[in-house]
Amino acid sequence: MLRFIVRRVLIGVGILILSSLLMYLMVDLAMDPLEDIRMRPDSNATKELLMQQRIELLHLDQPVISRYFMWLGNFVTGDMGTAWTTNREVVDILAGAMVSTMQLVTASTVLAIILGIGVGIVSALRQYSSFDYLITFVSFLMFSLPSFWVAVLLKQWAAIGYNDFLRDPVIAIPVMIGIAAVFGLVWALALGGAPQRRLINGAAAGAVTLAVLLYIQLTDWWTTPNIGPVLLTITSLGIALGVTTLSTGLKNRRSLLTALTVAVLGVALYIPMQWVFYYLTPMMNWALVLGLGVLAGVVGGVVGALYRGPDWRQSVRTGALTAVPVAALIFIDQVMQVWGPYTNANAIGGRPIPTIGDTTPNLGGNFWVVTLDQYTHLILPTVSLMLISFASYTRYARGSMLEVMSQDYIRTARAKGLTERTVIMRHGFRNSLIPMATIVPIDIITLIGGAIITENIFGRPGMGQMFVRHLNASDIEPVMAYLLIVAFLAIVANIVADLIYAVLDPRIRVEA
Repeated sequence: MLRFIVRRVLIGVGILILSSLLMYLMVDLAMDPLEDIRMRPDSNATKELLMQQRIELLHLDQPVISRYFMWLGNFVTGDMGTAWTTNREVVDILAGAMVSTMQLVTASTVLAIILGIGVGIVSALRQYSSFDYLITFVSFLMFSLPSFWVAVLLKQWAAIGYNDFLRDPVIAIPVMIGIAAVFGLVWALALGGAPQRRLINGAAAGAVTLAVLLYIQLTDWWTTPNIGPVLLTITSLGIALGVTTLSTGLKNRRSLLTALTVAVLGVALYIPMQWVFYYLTPMMNWALVLGLGVLAGVVGGVVGALYRGPDWRQSVRTGALTAVPVAALIFIDQVMQVWGPYTNANAIGGRPIPTIGDTTPNLGGNFWVVTLDQYTHLILPTVSLMLISFASYTRYARGSMLEVMSQDYIRTARAKGLTERTVIMRHGFRNSLIPMATIVPIDIITLIGGAIITENIFGRPGMGQMFVRHLNASDIEPVMAYLLIVAFLAIVANIVADLIYAVLDPRIRVEA
């Protein structure tokens, strides 16, 4: 393993140096740092003086190879240079751009992977069913939509339309019934089974959806959104049942009791956590939030270990997987509690869903207000990227799962009498992830490079925007820093993909 990593790192360094040379030559050829001076309506003498100063500043009187090695030497020693157009350090420019991009990439990629792979696998298990045809149609439709068109529609309907809706947030009963019917139909098709079973599942899903919509309407949830004890209880129990179903199956009593205990514990801690968050607010930051999330996972694992039994490790896993999303719900509820002051702030003006930027200028407020502001700015670009990525992951997951489920070892597992859940989750699902090991890291790196169109439409100052802005300004230092970072991450992504391959498939050896 160590020899493989060292060998790949050395090869990667060589590729990085060679690619940086080629990129520097091409970028230098495409740029003209003197163009703005030539276009000025000054006298020729003034232009000549300004050009000479610019040439001396950027060392344009030296050969391009000499300038490349000068840049490379500075870069290796940690000096990324200074953007001559803004006189700012490239490190400072990159820091702000990478934070904005990482927020967007993390949210959109995690949601797209979870939803896309989940829906793709269900579609494969329901091959040639109505649900499979529906998902195939929706996936190809979203995959073919131009990203700029999706972004513009989201700005119009999800931002402007929703902000207008908040003036009189009332949903008519016929609309609620229609939404509930659609949800019921989708769930009936997804769960499959005999017609009677589909009817029962669809009716139950539709009834739950209608009940949730009525609860939201009657509690004026739109103007004061929150999770609260009621929704937290219902959602936590649903998470416990869902996690147990996927992790061990509901027949594993210890795992089921572990998940339900963790869910009840989370609901019981809802009120005490309000006091904890109140006293922690002055020192609250994301490191502390992650620490609390890890603590929640540990507590869930401890609950599973206390149930003991021969399969206690499965209970530990189920408890931890249940505790983290329940804790996340409590955190989200705390963020949503500042919705009223946030919406009524002068900087927001009663229109909480923004269409541009990554923060609201002159907003102020504590950690919870700032976090809510970041969330609202992330909603539209995240959904825009997620819809397209979701379509890709759905198709990849479906194709991979169909290939795996036709293998001989799947038929052997069924012949041995294993439950369908065990066959799908333990033998089918894990092996279906092997092709995704290549797609996901590369896709993440592509997004880190900057969703240029999405960032431009939503005005997010991310990596893609930084690259385009300085490329147009013929500012080579930030452009080269961007290109080199993206190339480095691409090399790392390929190494990580090979290692994930070895973890998912024991037949693969990295030493080979």
